[in-house]
Amino acid sequence: MEKKKLIPSFGCKNGRAIIMDEGREYYSDDILSLARYYSDNGADSLLICDLSEDDADHEKTIDTIRQVAREIDIPVIAGGRVKRLEDVKKYLYAGAKATFLNVSIPENVDLIKEASNRFGSEKIYAYMPGIQYLRHHIEEYAQLGASMAILDVMMDDSEIASMPASPIPILAVCDEDIAGTIAAYLKVPSVAGVVLTVPEKPEGDCMRWKQELKKRGIPVETFESSVGWEDFKLNSDGLIPVIVQDYQTSQVLMLAYMNQEAFNKTLETGRMTYFSRSHQTLWVKGETSGHFQFVKSLKLDCDHDTILAKVRQIGPACHTGEQSCFFTTLAEKEYRDVNPLRVFEDVFAVIRDRKEHPKEGSYTNYLFDKGLDKILKKLGEEATEIVIAAKNPNPEEIKYEISDFLYHMMVLMAEKGITWEEITHELANR
Repeated sequence: MEKKKLIPSFGCKNGRAIIMDEGREYYSDDILSLARYYSDNGADSLLICDLSEDDADHEKTIDTIRQVAREIDIPVIAGGRVKRLEDVKKYLYAGAKATFLNVSIPENVDLIKEASNRFGSEKIYAYMPGIQYLRHHIEEYAQLGASMAILDVMMDDSEIASMPASPIPILAVCDEDIAGTIAAYLKVPSVAGVVLTVPEKPEGDCMRWKQELKKRGIPVETFESSVGWEDFKLNSDGLIPVIVQDYQTSQVLMLAYMNQEAFNKTLETGRMTYFSRSHQTLWVKGETSGHFQFVKSLKLDCDHDTILAKVRQIGPACHTGEQSCFFTTLAEKEYRDVNPLRVFEDVFAVIRDRKEHPKEGSYTNYLFDKGLDKILKKLGEEATEIVIAAKNPNPEEIKYEISDFLYHMMVLMAEKGITWEEITHELANR
């Protein structure tokens, strides 16, 4: 059964989060913090409406969307200021999964077909600010290439229940209480999800709402264990050990224990919850420090006696302030780390250190001293060397040239202030 989506949303204007229907500031802190909160707490997507009134603020909003798309793990839907195909491209190239076009603007209706042909229909949504668009024009939008419709109109429960059929899924804009309109919308077969314009509070907890919706028989995405607690092999205290890793770097952060209540609470909230053996009570990691751990995956080992948790760690995992609890080296032998990203990061760290602390006779410093044009010239030369080496049957030569190119590329990255993390995020968004 297709899961129904909860999609928090806000407008963006002058770098601030705005309540779309009211035009007033919605969130006092930065937009990235707000977006991260929704991503960590059960939202399925995030919708950002561009409320900019001039080109300068439009570009600023595009940059904000780009930063958000890089920072969070859920898809971004963006739109609001589409006047031409170039605007659609800007939203999508900024990292948005899809963009929406307001069909109350006649030019946008014609643009749906052009945009869907250029970028793919799955990336084009029709924004309908009235029920008449659903009743009389939805077939047209579907034929033009829109893959989803966003319906923004106030309706009571009886009107929602009698919504006309739609050839494409609908996202219904909703700002009502969880006990009312949200559930009513999600019971309609053609409604794929709701766009929440004003959650209960700025830090709306979608995971908690989803638990309520599950009780009402509405299918939503939550954490469900494929193995029952009764099948776990527990230690003598009735607990199971949990090894915790950073979901991006795979760094081992800590070891803790769960009882059944802690395990169930973790699944319910999406926040790592443990059983304290010293205090004989549950504890939510980060409840006092703010260093929460948000669940990305839970896996059981082959003997069913240990859980491996991959999490997004806020701040350090260790109470000492260290990122990981495993920071004391007992014994170690020098070895060559060939983890690709680790190698890139290590080499890049040396290049950045040369930029900050020049070393006499360093070729890297020679490039920095000569400036951007010299770096670009060398990068171009190395790219040409790759092309030539590729025609050579000896694979060793192309390995050497690619390595040379990557080194010069990292010099350019350091010169322009770009990190490997930004590059990998960009690749992951494509």
